[in-house]
Amino acid sequence: MKMHNFNSGPSILPATVLEQAAAAIINYNNTGLSLLEIGHRAKWFEEILHEAIGLIKELMELGTEYEVLFLHGGASTQFMQVPMNLLDTNDTAAYIDNGIWGTKAIKEAKLFGNVAVVSSTKDKNHSYIAKDFTVPANAKYLHFTTNNTVEGTEWHQLPATDIPLVADMSSDIFSRPFAYNQLGVIYAGAQKNMGAAGVNLLVIRKDMLGKISRPIPAIMDYQNHIEAGSLLNTPPVFAVYVAMLTLRWIKQEGSLAVMEQRAKERANLFYNTLDALPFYTPIVAKEDRSLMNATFAITDATLEKEFLDLCKENGMVGVKGHRSVGGLRVSMYNALPLSSVEAICDLMKAFAAKYA
Repeated sequence: MKMHNFNSGPSILPATVLEQAAAAIINYNNTGLSLLEIGHRAKWFEEILHEAIGLIKELMELGTEYEVLFLHGGASTQFMQVPMNLLDTNDTAAYIDNGIWGTKAIKEAKLFGNVAVVSSTKDKNHSYIAKDFTVPANAKYLHFTTNNTVEGTEWHQLPATDIPLVADMSSDIFSRPFAYNQLGVIYAGAQKNMGAAGVNLLVIRKDMLGKISRPIPAIMDYQNHIEAGSLLNTPPVFAVYVAMLTLRWIKQEGSLAVMEQRAKERANLFYNTLDALPFYTPIVAKEDRSLMNATFAITDATLEKEFLDLCKENGMVGVKGHRSVGGLRVSMYNALPLSSVEAICDLMKAFAAKYA
């Protein structure tokens, strides 16, 4: 039975990407070598890397003022690496705390300089996006998480500020047209909309660099990675390849406008079903709901286990909420077919009717 994959990450990938990646593990491009065996400095991998970078710049509509890097460590490493590269000891950076990942980023940034938390939604368990705040004029950058995977909120427009923006886009990158060229730094773990776990994307405007006096360990210095073309150390070859295939698929499907159209179709179907059934409790303010991660609860919490067991029986995985907040969550990334959302909506209706 084909599963309905609502996992929040690692998440569903396009079937064609899985097929091509599986074939490449056995014999990459008829080279007689597995993709897992080719040298990372061989022309085969250079072609993969260059195509991936080209696709990223094309989809984001970025010019030569930006550099694209594939790094190790996932997005969590960037909580530390961003301030290490951009924030001097006596400098101040502004941060928005809209959820668990913003909170973690703030904790790491405090190791390298001063942090001004200009907005926090802890007062309502991060169930909304606070948009009215003041950023210190001396802040080197403003960091925010565009989509909060755990809590189910999403920024539907950029924060209003003249300060350079640093965006953690791990869970909504490449899901919609976005003002990428208005951001100073973009980073994202690949395992949502961009590919397999194991690689982290960093896009940085070059004028953001070279402004701190702090010594930076060589492997953590963005400028070293730029000079080495993402080959400062051995990159995660397979993860980069899967990212390239996924980016190629996005372009072939019609690019970011089509991804957004499909995302809205999935989200509208799910949220309309959720709102029509008082049996369930929505978590997030309507205007701030994520198109990627829908969070909700059953009004009678004692029925949650029965609901999750029913999901499992019907081939639906990943519906249990994040361990830090509980409840339920349905993740609807680029590769999720509308039919999967239809299936869980039907299940939700039937389960609610059982206890009506």
